[in-house]
Amino acid sequence: MKAFLVLENGDVYEGESFGYESEEVGEIVFNTSMAGYQEILTDPSYKKQIVTLTYPMIGNYGINPDDMESDKIQASGLIVKEYVSLPSNFRSKESLSDFLIRYKIPAITGIDTRKLTRFIRSNGSPNGGLFVANNYSSSFLDKVKSFSGITGMDLAKEVSTKTSYEFGEKVGKQFSVAVYDYGVKTNILRKLNEAGFSVKVFPATTPVETIFQENFSAYFLSNGPGDPEPLDYAIENAKKIIEKKLPLFGICLGHQIIGLATGKKTTKLKFGHRGGNQPVINLKTRKVEITSQNHGFAVVEGETISNETTHLNLNDNTNEGLGSSNAPLMSVQYHPESSPGPHDAEYLFTDFFNMVKKYSETK
Repeated sequence: MKAFLVLENGDVYEGESFGYESEEVGEIVFNTSMAGYQEILTDPSYKKQIVTLTYPMIGNYGINPDDMESDKIQASGLIVKEYVSLPSNFRSKESLSDFLIRYKIPAITGIDTRKLTRFIRSNGSPNGGLFVANNYSSSFLDKVKSFSGITGMDLAKEVSTKTSYEFGEKVGKQFSVAVYDYGVKTNILRKLNEAGFSVKVFPATTPVETIFQENFSAYFLSNGPGDPEPLDYAIENAKKIIEKKLPLFGICLGHQIIGLATGKKTTKLKFGHRGGNQPVINLKTRKVEITSQNHGFAVVEGETISNETTHLNLNDNTNEGLGSSNAPLMSVQYHPESSPGPHDAEYLFTDFFNMVKKYSETK
């Protein structure tokens, strides 16, 4: 079947379908990672987004159940230059095409992804749609224009767990951490557990007073999709944790929530940071980390309350981390769990454990 990618300005890219024969609209973004398409597709942070992969050949190593970052594909669609239909990998259990069809996600191959990426870099991330059909229809553009965009949408509620649950091993863990799930990736939970925490995950809207009753050693705000500003409940919960000066760590959307909770503001980036090659400088150590990122919004300066910038993006000097000199608080905009991506920042999970340990010794 033919497939059509339609942008809100009327541009049309014609290719071939290799996913589910359907149609989806969303924000068109690009990711520069050379590998990790399964982790990207199953990352809840991609809710309501259609992902363009800039690496030209996709699908060659297939799909396996161990690399899932959630229980399903979360992205609305996939755009690639060349799809490889026959994967070669001893870990592979199914092809990327079969994977997309199983979760009813459309995908297009055979278009100029370099041209599309250059357009996004120059004009910003547009709304668009994927349509699988024999012929183009003017109704496709009408459907794209009817999509209001992700700004102002509360997508965390859509991807969050509906009930609380425990993750990983509990035996031998020195501290416990309560995780707010705004779209948490599985490998983040795994890294917290490996760092020495027993982990319990809570729905995004859980009142923090309910969680306080379980006397956790620490609190964690997860990654997630979209605009942080509509998440009033999350911002209020974060404020209460910070006011009590309890150990708190946030990643990606969690970082933005901490920023808003401490008086900063957020803004939508032109085309965001998505990929496994973003350079970030740690202002405390002066070391540069190559990081994995996936976000379209960023923390900007505002009226700050007891926090400080700890990391900066070396491409555009945007805020990549927050800390505090008088409270056990840390957050980063990027993804230290490295799934996919480099491992430069995995030390942050150990830093979090050490911060909690220090706090427990001084109580």
